Amino acid sequence: MTPASHKVLQAAEIVMGAARHLSLLPKLDAELVTWPVPFADGIVQLLALRGKNVVALASGDPFWYGAGSVLARDLEPHEWQSIAGPATFSLAAAQMGWPLEDTLCLGLHAAPLSRLRPHLANGLRAIVLLRDGDAVAQLNAYLNTEGFDKSTLTVMEALGGPRQRVTQFDDISEPIQHPVCVALELNGDGSVLSYASGQSDALFAHDGQITKRPIRALTLSALAPKFGEHLWDLGAGSGSIAIEWLLSHPSVHATAVEAHPERAARVAQNSLALGVDRLQVVTGKSLEVLADLPAPNVVFVGGGLDQTLLDALWAIMPVGCRFVTNAVTLESETIVAQGHAAKGGELMRIEIANSKPLGSKRGWYSAYPIVQWSVTR
Repeated sequence: MTPASHKVLQAAEIVMGAARHLSLLPKLDAELVTWPVPFADGIVQLLALRGKNVVALASGDPFWYGAGSVLARDLEPHEWQSIAGPATFSLAAAQMGWPLEDTLCLGLHAAPLSRLRPHLANGLRAIVLLRDGDAVAQLNAYLNTEGFDKSTLTVMEALGGPRQRVTQFDDISEPIQHPVCVALELNGDGSVLSYASGQSDALFAHDGQITKRPIRALTLSALAPKFGEHLWDLGAGSGSIAIEWLLSHPSVHATAVEAHPERAARVAQNSLALGVDRLQVVTGKSLEVLADLPAPNVVFVGGGLDQTLLDALWAIMPVGCRFVTNAVTLESETIVAQGHAAKGGELMRIEIANSKPLGSKRGWYSAYPIVQWSVTR
């Protein structure tokens, strides 16, 4: 700890922290309180101590995948200060000799391992925080399942403390102790996600209701995700549009609405498998759930567009909201054409043909044409 940390500890009336933290403290006059489980119970206990000189202990830098932001959100700025120590990521990078600016850092202690999926690629170096020793074996199994079975895992326990231990995963013979992080060097034959929109259709489980890759790429271009924006994907099908929206940047959010329960469940499964588990999936008809959804910045209608839905969306969308829809049927084309005439925007007809065998030669096989309308409210 820094001299500043020692100073506030000596002046504290109460010190709260995990048992492992309290056991490392020097002799203090303060009352020591073990942080309870679950973690949220300790926040209530901490807030009840307002007005007293209280120190809460957290590992390393509490504002980098730590408890700092959770504690600070219920306190006024003048009520707290943070005295940060070296973060686990910094200690691990120093242990490995890796440049931290070129190393992926993820907190997976309270998140699914599939959060790694968008990043998996040969040569990637990553430092990940895990909840406990069992999660290390689960991480290794996950990488094997995804085809990165030749990866190197360096397991680091209690970095910076007297219990510190650094071991290669294959050499571990004793139970792994918390707190733990793993330094990964990825290697294997697994599939790698593209950074561009238009991921392979094979990545999405579906029953035929999916926006195919070339149309999806054009649709994401029209949707044009920007920092912090929220998308409504109405008539989500497989969820491919919402999922690729989320893959574009970690700051964006999305709600997928699907009327068929089986498809809605499949959307959730696809989002989890591709590492964007933050997708909100709503089962229901679009018209019936619009009022309960968080306000959108962008709306996409992939299926089920009719005049009633268009009118309802136009009434509820905030000014500046972008709207994109792909029409396939003659009926929806008519609605789109009339909407374009009344509200403006851009109308584009998309026709795509793929080569297929034609006897001993090859010919073009045309997909159904798509009419795409994009407009800003």
